[in-house]
Amino acid sequence: VQLVESGGVSVQGGGSLKLSCALSVSGGTSDEGAVAWFRKAEGKETEGVACIRRSIGRTWYSASVKGRFIIPTDNGTNILYLQMNRLKPEDTAIYYCAGDLGEAEVLCPNIIRGQRLRMDYRGAGTLVTVSS
Repeated sequence: VQLVESGGVSVQGGGSLKLSCALSVSGGTSDEGAVAWFRKAEGKETEGVACIRRSIGRTWYSASVKGRFIIPTDNGTNILYLQMNRLKPEDTAIYYCAGDLGEAEVLCPNIIRGQRLRMDYRGAGTLVTVSS
């Protein structure tokens, strides 16, 4: 499995940004398991902010982004997006997507609760900077 993120830029607070995660899967179907978006801000712990069970489009979000970030579902491609709206300076971080072929109904809640910070596969990340 390969994951490659793109879309990270500098934006003004209150603005929107859409990150992309291109998934390349060999030996399996691309909608198995879970895919999550994590972020790592300087001086802070890694945070799982969004997670999706791709087979049915069920999503989970952390409290810090719920209502502002969304994973658009069912786009019919192997590209996963993270739509980020009403961005705040505290959203500044390196964002990366990660995937796991395990049970999403178990993985995703644990990721959002901060009880699991690693998945089987991850991308290199893309930097998002939000200015005030």
